[in-house]
Amino acid sequence: MAAGVAVAAYGTFFAMPWRMLPIPAAIGMLAHASRWGMISLAGASVETGALTACLLVGIIITPIADRLRLPFAALAFASVVSLIPGVYLFRMAGGLVDLVTLGQKASADVLLNTIADGTTAMLIILAMAIGLILPRMCIEYFYPGLAVETHGKTTVFQNR
Repeated sequence: MAAGVAVAAYGTFFAMPWRMLPIPAAIGMLAHASRWGMISLAGASVETGALTACLLVGIIITPIADRLRLPFAALAFASVVSLIPGVYLFRMAGGLVDLVTLGQKASADVLLNTIADGTTAMLIILAMAIGLILPRMCIEYFYPGLAVETHGKTTVFQNR
């Protein structure tokens, strides 16, 4: 439920029309549940959980966005905003501040923990990007009839 609230808050903050909010909120809750299922039930890492959740979102959002002629990026990112690795980014930032503050007196553990948190955050963000974009690219590649050129510049998706 908290993921749905985060999605609705994000969408509202960025002026997403109220009629659009239920779609990313429902998909965001499903994505968050699948991430936690992968981590707690399957024993996957947080990076793998984020990748799986974003693949699921990409697969679900692509046909919905095309069918309803809604912006894919807005729906997809709003659906996974609750997966952003804020804890790892804040811990990395705190570690960087500790390294600057302590200077030569900083222990190796502070450096290693800072690198580990930064690397984890980067891998989660990379997994999210790949997970959202890969299904979209595959669907466009394997079903090229969905996209048609108009005005020689933009791609518009047909409503089937």
